Amino acid sequence: MSEMAIPKDKFLGDIREIINSARVQAVKSVDFCRVQMYWQLGKRIFEEEQQGKERADYGTYLIKNLAKQLEPEYGSGFSVRQLEVLPDLSDCDRTADAIELVAI
Repeated sequence: MSEMAIPKDKFLGDIREIINSARVQAVKSVDFCRVQMYWQLGKRIFEEEQQGKERADYGTYLIKNLAKQLEPEYGSGFSVRQLEVLPDLSDCDRTADAIELVAI
């Protein structure tokens, strides 16, 4: 068998570029999905808290109880503090616009 006449430096560079490009795309995809997930979670928490009212009822402990169930299963990203900020994220129209722009 004869060896291929491709310069090894160019070949190796091409292979590295393919791998690095795929890795960057994978990270971008995961980041987009994560932002989308947090936005949807925040929207759903907001809806549950408000239940169609102008203001949420106090003392329902919705987020505390939700964190108690989610954190053992999904980890610290679903702590009380993390879940508390999600409704604010979903309440921002610019966030939804940004999510749509990233998807393009």
